[in-house]
Amino acid sequence: MMETWGPLLLGLVLLVAGGELLVRGAVRVAERLGMSPLVIGLTLVGFGTSMPELVTSVQAGLSGAPGIAYGNIIGSNIANILLIAGVSALLCPVLVTAAALRRDAGVMLAVAAGFTLLAMVMPMGRALGAGLLVVLGTYLWLVIRQERQVAAEGAVHDKSEALMAADPGLRPTGAAGGLVAPLLIALGGLALVVAGGSFLVSGAVALARGFGVSETVIGLTIVAVGTSMPELVTSVIAALRRQGDVAFGNVVGSNIYNLLGIGGATALIAPGAVPAELVGFDAPLMVAVSLLLVVFAATGLRIGRREGAVLLAGYGSYLWWLMP
Repeated sequence: MMETWGPLLLGLVLLVAGGELLVRGAVRVAERLGMSPLVIGLTLVGFGTSMPELVTSVQAGLSGAPGIAYGNIIGSNIANILLIAGVSALLCPVLVTAAALRRDAGVMLAVAAGFTLLAMVMPMGRALGAGLLVVLGTYLWLVIRQERQVAAEGAVHDKSEALMAADPGLRPTGAAGGLVAPLLIALGGLALVVAGGSFLVSGAVALARGFGVSETVIGLTIVAVGTSMPELVTSVIAALRRQGDVAFGNVVGSNIYNLLGIGGATALIAPGAVPAELVGFDAPLMVAVSLLLVVFAATGLRIGRREGAVLLAGYGSYLWWLMP
């Protein structure tokens, strides 16, 4: 049993620890190269915490396990909405800013629908992957430009703020110093993340074979929830601190990064088709729960405990449906 679970658990630990070190080092390097705190927060902190998902999906794609690669992406988005937003709302009602709902939630829903439609009609090739990354870059550029001009902080800003509040070591300090130490920290973190991704993928494949379930189901459940642990911990901490406004941004921002950034990078580095079982059920479900989250958020600009219970029950039902 440990031969199967050991690599998977070790992989998760290395991914989370390495991801944090990578982001800390990268933030210090960017700070000392003169990047503004706003840009650092929206890019390195916001996207950097998605490194576990990124490395896992890319390595799964390169290993010939597209069910784990894309199951991780789609499963993470479903878990972010049903599990993380559900738990957060139960602990503390999730408040939604008008800017986050108007701009970012709409983008999340459009990206989920677009990704699903593309997966239905064509394989995820390199050109499509590059296009998704360009869309992410354009979106971040527009967000940074808008938030510099207008004090209208949206979901991506809330996500980075939540992460920095949960782990103050990620916040730019303005302190001077050399580049060598933070660069070594970032490189060390990257090495841990790459090693963790390798262990996690090999453990997930062994687990699927050992229990006689598809790699896609393992990708949608254990791998997806495991690589989403930073978002879950961040949202729970925010909810316990009664900071209900940042949980929504954490979920919406993560989902946009997952589909455009991780989906794009996976298609660019390890092109291949999204498995039919994902295209036929799980991807459309991702669109449906994204729409449900937007509807819940639009009713009074908050997601209350009752709606949180509905989301959490939905995730329990989803897991029950997936299990053989």
